[in-house]
Amino acid sequence: MKSIGIIGMGDMGKLYALIFSGLGFDVNGCDLPGKRSQLEKELAGTKIHILDDGTAVSRISDIIFYSVEAENIGKAVKLYGPSTKKGAIVAGQTSVKTPEIEAFQEYLPHNVDIITCHSLHGPSVDPKGQTLAVINHRSTPKTYNIFLETVKKLGSNIVELKDYMEHDKITADTQVTTQVGFESMGTAWKRCESYPWEDASYVGGIDNVKVLMCLRIYAGKPHVYAGLALYNPYAKEQVKQYARSVTDLFGLMIKEDEKVFRQRIEKAKEFVFSNDNSPILLDDDIMREFSLGILPEQKMPNSHLSLLAMVDAWHNLGITPYNNMICQTPLFRLRLGIAEYLFRNTELLEESAHAALFDKKIRGDDLQFAIAVNEWATLIEKGDAEGYKRHFEETKGFFKDKLPEGMKRSNELIKRLSGNR
Repeated sequence: MKSIGIIGMGDMGKLYALIFSGLGFDVNGCDLPGKRSQLEKELAGTKIHILDDGTAVSRISDIIFYSVEAENIGKAVKLYGPSTKKGAIVAGQTSVKTPEIEAFQEYLPHNVDIITCHSLHGPSVDPKGQTLAVINHRSTPKTYNIFLETVKKLGSNIVELKDYMEHDKITADTQVTTQVGFESMGTAWKRCESYPWEDASYVGGIDNVKVLMCLRIYAGKPHVYAGLALYNPYAKEQVKQYARSVTDLFGLMIKEDEKVFRQRIEKAKEFVFSNDNSPILLDDDIMREFSLGILPEQKMPNSHLSLLAMVDAWHNLGITPYNNMICQTPLFRLRLGIAEYLFRNTELLEESAHAALFDKKIRGDDLQFAIAVNEWATLIEKGDAEGYKRHFEETKGFFKDKLPEGMKRSNELIKRLSGNR
């Protein structure tokens, strides 16, 4: 059995170290030198060997995973890559593959194979049944098969992609734009000084999912989402279009230009949801169970601007989101699911359109959402990592008391929906 090396023992690195160790693999891991003693205490009693650094891990491991932030992948591979064991397989777990592959090509010896991967879920989710993208960049058929057989033991659904560029193009949609939508909701609620679970406009099936996914993101670490957004070469274009769609639709709402507004929504609906055989991804009964606040019977109309704009953006970008389900994340599946639920429910879509155009009670919330989306888009356009993290932490602080419950409930929702695929 091949030995596993993991460089970067953060949440994801530790998760996979524990799983591979539990499967009987000899696992070598490392993180920053100052974290070694703490890791040794945490992992005492396991078969995981904590070593001094990535050089030590690289010299003795047969399959090596770099599990570091996208912003640090180049530095890490430059430092440890030259020590890689001859004939080893090197992979990365970063969520953006362009900088990772560029680093591998520049700093790894020519006598090692590069077969990278990406687990499309967070560290709080069991890999079993989740999507694991695998990309064969440089290897022989024999070593590629060894790698596949190794990661299959995780129990994930393996998706083989042709190259790292395909990966980044898909994840710009399934991850970055999805996350910006939920991040913007959180920022808007913060600006309104309103907790959505206390507001009758944000209860019921779709809104329960929105709130939980927003809290789920803000329960995480900002560098994870910043890395996705700032280093993916396809992200800027897609986020910019989402911001443009929000702004355009909101402008039509202010003018109460019903004809143009409805034409635009109808064209987007036709483009994205024209296939009548497409599955309904979410069940209303399940969504209703996951309210954090007042009862659904008290619900008030909601424009669902975030979802109208998402479908409009897909239309304008020529993206068919169902094609990206091969690299779905739990967040993307839920975002596509609630968009689909809205657009395939004639009564709900009509209620949404009417509220968007004529309901002044929610106009202030929609204004704050439009501002928030453009703020996030500007940070991504500028590549402002510090601004992104600061913006994230400010919103996170507003929701801090509810984040543990949001994470717990969102995990329950994801597990329930995983059983309904």
